[in-house]
Amino acid sequence: MRQFVWKATGTFFLATILSAPAWGVTPARPGRLNYVEGQVRIGTQSLDAKSIGSTELQPGETLVTGSGKAEVLLTPGVFLRIGDNSSVKMISPSLTNTEVLLEKGRATAEVADIHKENNIRIDQSGGAIKLLKTGFYAFDADRNQVRVFNGKALVLAGDQRIEVKGGREINLATGTPLHAQKFNKKMYADELYQWSRLRSSYLAEANVDAARIYVSGGWYGPGWYWDPGFGAYTFLPGDGIFYSPFGWGFYSPLWAYRAPVVFTGRYYHRFDRDDYRAWGPAFHSRRDVVGGSFRGPRLGLRYPVAPVISRPHASVGFRGGFPGGSVRR
Repeated sequence: MRQFVWKATGTFFLATILSAPAWGVTPARPGRLNYVEGQVRIGTQSLDAKSIGSTELQPGETLVTGSGKAEVLLTPGVFLRIGDNSSVKMISPSLTNTEVLLEKGRATAEVADIHKENNIRIDQSGGAIKLLKTGFYAFDADRNQVRVFNGKALVLAGDQRIEVKGGREINLATGTPLHAQKFNKKMYADELYQWSRLRSSYLAEANVDAARIYVSGGWYGPGWYWDPGFGAYTFLPGDGIFYSPFGWGFYSPLWAYRAPVVFTGRYYHRFDRDDYRAWGPAFHSRRDVVGGSFRGPRLGLRYPVAPVISRPHASVGFRGGFPGGSVRR
């Protein structure tokens, strides 16, 4: 009976995230192109703004950048971002077995949501990296390096395996024992990191916009949803608020009204893209409340906020939403 219930729940979960409507574009699956700038191609096909939302990286295909960048969706809540002069090959786009190979250059992965049923792997020539927790990860195929800014990853190289936690990096050079060591996050907040952070803020803003659209109809649960105003897919959780590694919130449609609103000087805006103080006294998980103040996620900033007690709530076919003023990170 337990096995039957687990299979039924898992089937419902996968069916739900695949059925997310997209208003004129097909439902997003792992491998869908969500943003492109500069010189980017798949095979001989050059990609531009018209490719966003319609182009999908198929198994065996390679996305190559010159002087340009690209953002590719993996499982719902996971964004793969490819830097300049890089190439990424799609190995498997399955929701339960998602695997890409970073052949050269650099990439990052922002993980706002992940489930135990997911198996998300970023391969490099020296080994494979399985993403285990929400967080932000950086990959450098040219130097065979992996950095875990936040989260946790399992690194596999031959018969070696090691878990790498936030604030640590590892070198996958052939013939050397795997060893994770600390690194200075501020020193490695480079241009690709900054671009990833900016993309995260845009998508969080698109989330609020899309959540207000879909709350009145067409929302079937957690997954990728197309926002026509931003011209991109964004992530809508099944319940509550999920935070990106940079501190931006992804709101479920029923929680979009809690998104912070700031005045930028000309008009009211949901987020201030350049100033995390715009978050103010929003609702956050209690682990971010220290002595009656809010510590901005990952950034060490502190602002007044009332403590919130988190109580887990199980939604049908979905794991991880939190009602009643609480969130998931």
